[in-house]
Amino acid sequence: MSNISILWVDDEIDLLKPHILFLEKKDYRVTTCKSGQEALEEIRDTTFDIVFLDENMPGISGLETLNEIKQIDASLPVVMITKSEEEYIMDEAIGSQIADYLIKPVNPNQILLSLKKSLDNSRLVSERTTANYQQEFRKIAMDLSMVNSWEEWADLYKKLIYWELRLEDIEDSSMFEILESQKIEANSQFGKFIDKNYASWFDGDDAPVMSHTLFKKLIKSEIEDTPTLLVVIDNLRYDQWLAFEDVLTNFYRKKKEVPYFSILPTATQYARNAIFSGLTPLDMEKRHPDWWKNDTDEGGKNLFEDKFLGAQLERLGMNLKWEYHKISSLKQGKQLAQNFKSQKDNDLTVIVYNFVDMLSHAKTEMEVIKELASNDKAYRSLTLSWFKNSPLLDIVQQAQLLGMKLIVTTDHGTINVKHPSKVIGDRETSLNLRYKTGRSLTYEEKDVLAAKNPHSIHLPNINLSSSFIFAKNDLFFAYPNNYNHYVSYYRNTYQHGGVSLEEMIVPFVVLEAK
Repeated sequence: MSNISILWVDDEIDLLKPHILFLEKKDYRVTTCKSGQEALEEIRDTTFDIVFLDENMPGISGLETLNEIKQIDASLPVVMITKSEEEYIMDEAIGSQIADYLIKPVNPNQILLSLKKSLDNSRLVSERTTANYQQEFRKIAMDLSMVNSWEEWADLYKKLIYWELRLEDIEDSSMFEILESQKIEANSQFGKFIDKNYASWFDGDDAPVMSHTLFKKLIKSEIEDTPTLLVVIDNLRYDQWLAFEDVLTNFYRKKKEVPYFSILPTATQYARNAIFSGLTPLDMEKRHPDWWKNDTDEGGKNLFEDKFLGAQLERLGMNLKWEYHKISSLKQGKQLAQNFKSQKDNDLTVIVYNFVDMLSHAKTEMEVIKELASNDKAYRSLTLSWFKNSPLLDIVQQAQLLGMKLIVTTDHGTINVKHPSKVIGDRETSLNLRYKTGRSLTYEEKDVLAAKNPHSIHLPNINLSSSFIFAKNDLFFAYPNNYNHYVSYYRNTYQHGGVSLEEMIVPFVVLEAK
């Protein structure tokens, strides 16, 4: 006997006897009643898996019954059945979160299909997703052995994210584990690709858009014709963007989405300063020594982004009315949202929103955040929850009403680090967990991309004998002193600065107001 229990509510239920017999032969258990009031009493006393509800009944109407059902059990699926095709009835029913909507007369197969859609959907989707990924697995494995350009790596990374999002909710966890192993292998191969090709990107024509070329190659043409809101969400990965993309589509339609590559180190002071200056870190140090700070210098490292941007706009010959805002707290976000109408006459409004960066760093400090963001799925969910409840969404809605174009991007991504790699350096060595710069660095060569001459990848030297090392895969650097405590504290935290698909390949999205 099936475990599926159906409540069918219709004032002409006797006419539906053939449908009920059809379902009972399929091993569904069907309880019937002739009014909304009777249905509500049944639902209070008995647990049902789904309700078929006639819209047009004497006494309490179907829509009124639906609202009462949702107050008793908001998760109970309700299929509305009606003779009427009036649009307002459909709108009200759909607005009340019905599972399906059928127009009389219905046939038994329609009922069966509705049941499968409402109750077996997750199982059917899970089975189909698993089958599709099993087919795709071989293609991804083949692509991994052949990928040899930055375009192919960007495409492969987006494909891996696509399957990660498809597989994360299916019942068969083994498929997700297989995908995780493919991601690990992909990052291993990507590290070798970056090691071989990264330095040539600064001098050759066959280079991706990078942090220091982002404004000139992608942003400039977008802001020349329409007032634009440029939002740089610090530390935003591609999968996190996809987590809240649907929220934006209520107000904006996507015009363009392209991945670009963060420079190394994939750290805020390097990558974000490069975006706003349009310069590599080496050129920033040469041209603007008063604004650029190296790792070992005192003071904040991103205090002059607005000045860097002003200098770049002047260099590009762009005579714009623009404003820059950095949001690092809820209070600052609310203040900007309250006063956002003052931005309506700007050609360009820039907002740097630091929430995701604060979240990733807070994860290493707060046990509650560690619990909330214990893996990538939870990290995406937390990002979505933040965005839906943040002042940034209010700002985006106001920008839409003002007819502003919207650009959403970031400076770099982040990766959940799992394995330590021992490193030794002197007191002047930088503190970041995914990259180090300093003299006399000792490290495991297989674990890192090393730049013994930082100028070769357009990074400044702290001193003549300084070098850089960047962690590959999901590694993080740990000192031998107090090693076990250090490893326990930072393992399974989100860090950035190194070489990985998650950190380097990041989103650039252009949206137009609806």
